[in-house]
Amino acid sequence: MLKKVLLVLVVVALAIPLAAPSAAQEEKPKIGFLPGVVDPFYQVMELGVNAAVADFGLEVVTQYPEDWNLTLQTPILEAYIARGDLDYIITAPVDKEAMVAPLQAAVDAGIKVITVDTYLGDGDYANGPVTFPLTYIGSENKQGGRIAGEFLAEKLGGAGKVYVQNTNPGVSTTEERGAGFIEAVAEFPGMEMIGMDYNLDDANKSAEQVAAVLQREPELAGIFGVNVFSAIGAGNAVNNAGLSGAVDVIAFDATIFAIEQLRAGTVSLVIAQKPYDMGYMAVAFAMADWNGVTSIPKRVPTGFAVITMDNVDDPEVARFIYQVP
Repeated sequence: MLKKVLLVLVVVALAIPLAAPSAAQEEKPKIGFLPGVVDPFYQVMELGVNAAVADFGLEVVTQYPEDWNLTLQTPILEAYIARGDLDYIITAPVDKEAMVAPLQAAVDAGIKVITVDTYLGDGDYANGPVTFPLTYIGSENKQGGRIAGEFLAEKLGGAGKVYVQNTNPGVSTTEERGAGFIEAVAEFPGMEMIGMDYNLDDANKSAEQVAAVLQREPELAGIFGVNVFSAIGAGNAVNNAGLSGAVDVIAFDATIFAIEQLRAGTVSLVIAQKPYDMGYMAVAFAMADWNGVTSIPKRVPTGFAVITMDNVDDPEVARFIYQVP
């Protein structure tokens, strides 16, 4: 991991030319940022993008899809391509397979693609089925799911019924989080996975699904919410049922809501990603590529901050809470 961090720092340093630029080098790339949906995670990522854009003296175009939906993200991408003035697109593909062709069209139009948070294909841009993106910057999501599963199983004493609130089928990140959680709890013989639902990034739908599970499974002991909307729905349903503290919720993504629920005792663990870092490094890698750096890594893991009641007030941990102006 230290070697990876050092490599990232070197690449970022190389993104800024040390010698006086020639007239040709004075041109700077223009970047399009296309997140997956409007939520605190991507809003913090946008802060990182904007900070890097300001540091490098670049221009960025940003547009959010209103929902996590292929039919909403694709037209924005097509409009970005049609502009004719973008050199790089930084994006979180909403589907690992269905967004391959639309993003390949961007590359065919001369725009380089960097994926953040979510990936295309299997995420192996060196040897996998999709290799055209410049790099993928994001969390090790299966590891994040395992962290959630191991923590919950140990907190429950290795025995109990648990459930996963997921978002959308076909999304690389949340699929891995769910799989990592299921693998982890399977290692505890007394743990029982009773199911997984997809809420389509709708917190109200998530709350309805969780409420139904709570009624059907009175012995349910824990819930893993794999993203912002899943954790919000799970927390609200548990609170509405008067089961705060009796049914343990693990929240992926450190929203203000998740932290409030942690302090209230509904949530026992919050797994924070580092969206600011993802956004900043994506711009830095685009600038490095623009300046001729050829050894940009195909995969850059950004790690997690694991937040509990024991460390939530530690400034070194609290800085990873998703604070959106």
